[in-house]
Amino acid sequence: MKTSKPLKVLVQTTFAAAVATVMLGGLASTTLFSAETNSVAAPPKTDPAPASTNSAAVNAKAPEAEQPVLKHQLTGAELYSMHCNRCHPERYPTERTAAQWKTIMLHMQVRANIPGDQARLILQYLQDNSGR
Repeated sequence: MKTSKPLKVLVQTTFAAAVATVMLGGLASTTLFSAETNSVAAPPKTDPAPASTNSAAVNAKAPEAEQPVLKHQLTGAELYSMHCNRCHPERYPTERTAAQWKTIMLHMQVRANIPGDQARLILQYLQDNSGR
């Protein structure tokens, strides 16, 4: 079936116009959506007298503000248990002197790849509880 040239041009033009409309509409909605999520909008004004409708009333609570998440910092004893039990049984802090624990922690910090702030907390726990 042969189609006439003007009909073919009309179909191609219509198709191109439809594609352009869809793309521009998509871009416009994306721009509007991103503008809504990034801007701080004033809360909508509500009329004190609700409009009478045939729909049932919905009692919706306003979402509560999120509470800030408090980070729990691990104690030296907890870090000692976590890191040292990976490779060997845990030792009592009273088994060594404060100076011995310092030497051991310098070695084990490197060997067990313990972060510096955690190693300081572990050493403080061991030295405070060394008893000697």
